[in-house]
Amino acid sequence: MIKPDPQEATEFDQYLDAKGLNCPLPILKSKLLLNKMQADEILLVEATDPHSKVDFEAYCARTDHEIINSVLSEGVYRFTIKRARNPKKI
Repeated sequence: MIKPDPQEATEFDQYLDAKGLNCPLPILKSKLLLNKMQADEILLVEATDPHSKVDFEAYCARTDHEIINSVLSEGVYRFTIKRARNPKKI
C-alpha cells in the first residue's frame, strides 16, 4: 500500500489525479481503475469538477463500491473509494 501525505489518514492502493477533467471523465477513469483492482482495495481520487460529489455518490450507489471518505479542500474533491467484492455492472 502507498501512504499518502500526513493530511490523508487512509492508506490507498491506487491513485487517480482527475483534477481539471469534467464529467464524465473522472467517473470513467475511476471505473477503469476499479475494474482492474482487487476486492477491498482502496482508490483515492482527486477531482475539481463541481459535480464530482454527486457523480461519485451515484456511481458508487449503483455499483456497490463504498465511498469511505469524501472531502472538499481548496477546490479539490478527494474521494477514498473501497472496491466492492462483486461490483454491479452499469
